[in-house]
Amino acid sequence: MGTVELVVDPSLSVQLLAWTVAGSALGSITGLIPGLHANNFALLLAGVAASIPGPPLLVGAAMLAAGVVHTFVNAIPAMALGVPDAEMALTALPGHRLVLEGRGHEAIRLSALGSVLAILVAVPLAVPLTWAVARWYPVVIDHIAIILLGVVLALVVSERTPRRMVGGVLSVTLASALGIIALDIEPEAPLDAGGVLAPLFAGLFGAPVLLDAMRGGGVPPQGDSLLRVSRPALAVTAIAGTVAGAIVGYLPGISAAIAAVAVLVVLPGGEGGIGDTDDRSYIVATSGVDTANTIFALFALWSIGQPRTGVMVAFDSTGASLSLPVLILSVLIAGVFGFLVVIAAGDRYLTLVGSVAYWKISVVVLCLLAALSFLFAGELGILIFAVASAIGFVPVRFRARRVHLMGVLIGPLILATW
Repeated sequence: MGTVELVVDPSLSVQLLAWTVAGSALGSITGLIPGLHANNFALLLAGVAASIPGPPLLVGAAMLAAGVVHTFVNAIPAMALGVPDAEMALTALPGHRLVLEGRGHEAIRLSALGSVLAILVAVPLAVPLTWAVARWYPVVIDHIAIILLGVVLALVVSERTPRRMVGGVLSVTLASALGIIALDIEPEAPLDAGGVLAPLFAGLFGAPVLLDAMRGGGVPPQGDSLLRVSRPALAVTAIAGTVAGAIVGYLPGISAAIAAVAVLVVLPGGEGGIGDTDDRSYIVATSGVDTANTIFALFALWSIGQPRTGVMVAFDSTGASLSLPVLILSVLIAGVFGFLVVIAAGDRYLTLVGSVAYWKISVVVLCLLAALSFLFAGELGILIFAVASAIGFVPVRFRARRVHLMGVLIGPLILATW
């Protein structure tokens, strides 16, 4: 493992606060942009991080803070946009189902709590969990193809009905084929920090939701923000999501959504299914995994020298030293910042979206997704976006989970490591 560097500088705390707040503000803005996936945001960070004037450690802390806050705030557009017609509630995302029930304010707070609890749990658990994971890391990597195949099989089996299982198999197969074809392409694009991840994720996970929502009624009136979940259940789900985030931070190909489904399958009473309790648990778990992933990815870089996430690639590009006390403090500050932003902006975002004709919002966001696809991958990106969008409808039509579409990363990784 690396060494923990203690920096004793009277002015460091003020400088760290300023850089962390600046990074957090950037993460807040990007998190509110529909369709800007965390990986694409990280690619942009990596492209500019090395050229930002300032001490590398503080620039790196700002990059890390931006990534942490982005994982908090991106839940807001994810819940407010793409809300389908009530008749399609069974195939909607958990956050959308709560919005349809008038529980959007609660859903936003559950997401914020899942993220902030993940930080509070992840920081003290980071060293022992990192030690345990790092000890078995070589063995895991040697068998990563078998592990990923087991993950795919478990996700398919967890669908529980033949129709949904078929949808899962078809979704992961088509997404894997698309990933195998597309991920090796290096397109000419307007942005130097481009790549095909933007059109892939925008098409697989963004466009189908928006297209289905165009004939829906949009965001209905929302009720109070009272949390309808017990504190013990909230705590247990957040802790489980944090532990899953440690695994995601180390293992390639495993996404926050996959880890969240695994958490709900393992936890008593949780099946990752359609019920209200599962919807709430899924939001907490997914937010927790997503945020904890950023923290454990920092420890992965420290312990095994591998930047496992796009944000850590951006951090690594600054040439900053891995001063864990400084960086952990930055993460804690960013966590408080992100929590406050979600609470302050989430309800207003839902109200604003609910006051506009929903089909107009869907068209604008679809155009934004197409524009992002072009900026990151050029004209080829538009084609990839269209194909990915068609594949993105498969799990919805079979009423299977969209998480099978992560085969776009898992399939190529299995092929490469077999």
